[in-house]
Amino acid sequence: MTIASTDPRTGETRETFAALEDAEIDAKLAAASRAFASFRRESFEARARPMLRAAELLEAEKERLGRIMTEEMGKTLASAIAEAEKCARVCRHYAAHAAENLADEPVATEAKTFVRYLPLGPVLAVMPWNFPFWQVFRFVAPSLMAGNVGLLKHASNVPRCALAIEDILRRAGFPEGVFQTLLIGASQVPRVLGDRRVVAATLTGSEGAGAAVAAQAGKLIKPTVLELGGSDAFVVMPSADLEAAVKAAVFSRTLNNGQSCINAKRFLVHRDVHERFTERLVAAFEALSVGDPLEPRTDVGPLALDSVRRDVVSQVERSVRAGARILTGCAPFGERGHWYKPGVLTDIPRESPAYGEELFGPVACLFPVASLDEAIALANDNELGLGSSVWTNDAREIDRFVDELEAGQTFVNAPVASDPRVPFGGVKKSGFGRELGVPGVRAFTNAKTVWIA
Repeated sequence: MTIASTDPRTGETRETFAALEDAEIDAKLAAASRAFASFRRESFEARARPMLRAAELLEAEKERLGRIMTEEMGKTLASAIAEAEKCARVCRHYAAHAAENLADEPVATEAKTFVRYLPLGPVLAVMPWNFPFWQVFRFVAPSLMAGNVGLLKHASNVPRCALAIEDILRRAGFPEGVFQTLLIGASQVPRVLGDRRVVAATLTGSEGAGAAVAAQAGKLIKPTVLELGGSDAFVVMPSADLEAAVKAAVFSRTLNNGQSCINAKRFLVHRDVHERFTERLVAAFEALSVGDPLEPRTDVGPLALDSVRRDVVSQVERSVRAGARILTGCAPFGERGHWYKPGVLTDIPRESPAYGEELFGPVACLFPVASLDEAIALANDNELGLGSSVWTNDAREIDRFVDELEAGQTFVNAPVASDPRVPFGGVKKSGFGRELGVPGVRAFTNAKTVWIA
């Protein structure tokens, strides 16, 4: 099997790599097992030194690393450089806080009793292409600081990113075998996960991929963390700062060329401000610069894969046939590459793809709502539950949204974002478990009760 790095601007293959053979996979699993035997005994201070060095390398080489990301998956160079910087922040965060996050927790009993958090072992990380560095480092930083070792199965269209991450961690000083990239196809994942030396798995990706990994892990009694899709609601109420809401709406929907699990996707706008919001949103979308992501003036680059573009085109076309109406954009263009014009849909029927499915491209879906109750009901009328963003200055409305929106995160008067300091994850078919924050560093640990009479 060949793994190819293809330029989404042109559709041309830049470089190819041979997938690992069974013997090569076994050698890497053996190296991971050996590494864990010693790495688990390292102090937090010893683990923090290479983690901080990795942060330094990410910052020093952010332009080079950003270009690799852009060339492999099409995000703008500015956002790719920012991604490298964010990876450095998560490395620094856990280097500074893992020791306190994983410190023994005393419990008041008649004996000396405490909880100690101990690493589990080699963890398989199945990661997506849309944030090819960030998704990996938000696993790497907490898991390695906890004493685990990592095996990365990255998306097959970003092999250069996968190898660059391995190179950074090697040069940072992590011992051999503590983090390894496995250049393998999806069909080889069950073999790796089924190996007794792999003790757990984390996956960020599609619902189908998550279900497959979780099903196998469940049969093997191996813990998993899943972060799957999102069809995030962005709710705008009458008391909102409309200018700020529109600006955030455009930013969130077109972030990463519209290919983010926490992009705002469904815009639920109160009828009192719906017309004004719609006019401004459409004007802002029409002003976006779509072009070469390496150019500083570009707002939106190409979609990462032709298959992603085909999916978005199909979802929009089927929605229009069902009765939805295009206000602007929503069309593929260009003879080469994976280009798609950002757009806005409205009048969306319940039976259409745009109502209930995740559109993984720069398409905003508009829904008018008449009340707070209707906004909450519509936001929750979805099988996914990753994030939510609400725009209101009414304290009662804020309380209702926080308590009643079925999502792993609710951001008020701000777009949804991930941050090393707080947990990240979803409910319903958006997955289970949490990354980042304190739960993230404890995700792959044994919370061992110790009772000393």
